[in-house]
Amino acid sequence: MTKATEERLKILQMLEDGKISAEEATTLLRALSGGRGTAPGASASGDKRYLRVHVTDATTGASKVNVTVPMGLLSAGLRIAERFAPEELGDIDMQELEELLASGVDGKFIEVTDEEDNERVEIYVE
Repeated sequence: MTKATEERLKILQMLEDGKISAEEATTLLRALSGGRGTAPGASASGDKRYLRVHVTDATTGASKVNVTVPMGLLSAGLRIAERFAPEELGDIDMQELEELLASGVDGKFIEVTDEEDNERVEIYVE
């Protein structure tokens, strides 16, 4: 395993352990490549793709949460979700979700309204 690969794995482990944010991990991964080459979440053609989770108040439309994660960090994020929120994920097959996202799907693919908390959750790939 190359030194660069080991350093990338360390960064992803820190992200999984909650020691750094996704944004910090992205910055560190870009720094490792010297700002050159394909950034995390980008395809070989330079097309940057992101997973976006947007939570709004269902009545007013006011934004409550707006998180954007580079697709290159998606696997780590899914592992974190499985570990820290297994009950909330219910019957979601994380492997199937990861394969769907890796297939190149774009646009909104999940929209849920939580009547109890009066929130709308939308998940996009941009």
